[in-house]
Amino acid sequence: MIEKALALGPLDADLVFLGSGERGAVPSDAAAGPAPRSLLPEQAGRIAGEAVTEAVRLALAGDVDAIVTGPVHKHALHLAGFRYPGLTELLSHLAGDVDVAMMLAAGKLRVVLVTTHIPLKDVAAQVTTDRVVRCGRITERALRDWWGIAAPRLAVCALNPHAGESGLFGDEDARVLEPAARTLGAAGPLPADTVFVRALRGEFDAVLTPYHDVGMTAVKVAGFGAGVNVTLGLPFPRVAPDHGTALDIAGKGVADPGSMRAALELGTDLARRVQRAGGGAALRR
Repeated sequence: MIEKALALGPLDADLVFLGSGERGAVPSDAAAGPAPRSLLPEQAGRIAGEAVTEAVRLALAGDVDAIVTGPVHKHALHLAGFRYPGLTELLSHLAGDVDVAMMLAAGKLRVVLVTTHIPLKDVAAQVTTDRVVRCGRITERALRDWWGIAAPRLAVCALNPHAGESGLFGDEDARVLEPAARTLGAAGPLPADTVFVRALRGEFDAVLTPYHDVGMTAVKVAGFGAGVNVTLGLPFPRVAPDHGTALDIAGKGVADPGSMRAALELGTDLARRVQRAGGGAALRR
């Protein structure tokens, strides 16, 4: 996947690979790449987890400006002893248990998930005013520092249909989300069936979404194959493609590299801004 993504054109970044057993520049014939070898799930999880741990160490030491991670199989990570819901939570821990948020970006559309990998039945209890505000503050800071947006414009996506329809379909939007939006100076809560359209038209810089699938669906419909996952709140940018491991086609050379390429390009852009702000060296995967 990474080889195919790099073969799509030159990338203005110094890349070093972690987890592949090799360190150094990408070879000119990267499209060919080594033949894949079979690993037990716990072996693959250990390699992935250790590579991410080393990448964070390099970033915290100031040796690199950004991290790009490939798709990781969560069950394999668990088997290897990295017992976190996903890489977002693992990265948060490795960086010092910092407060983070997951952003998905596809072109002009940026959505930030207030809750991530939890059952839908638990969402209403987890979406609190404080949590939305904290997520919004993390988003504002990232948009200013990493994207260079001086005055970020946020919108809050409603939890219930029609933003609760004056309480007919639930009171969470008026009771929980409206105070959060007011505190942030954000628009909303706005119904999910319109807020993303407005964001795509350029009205908002990011949309805070109450649960995983409403945000993920919007991004993948807007830019399937070109979306990027960004971890906000870390002391360095981390990006990844917005898809999973697709183990059913692994090693067959048929996977679409578009999202990985988009992640590399966004990671390079963010790393360049970090360099301008405070110096640094490279983008590494």
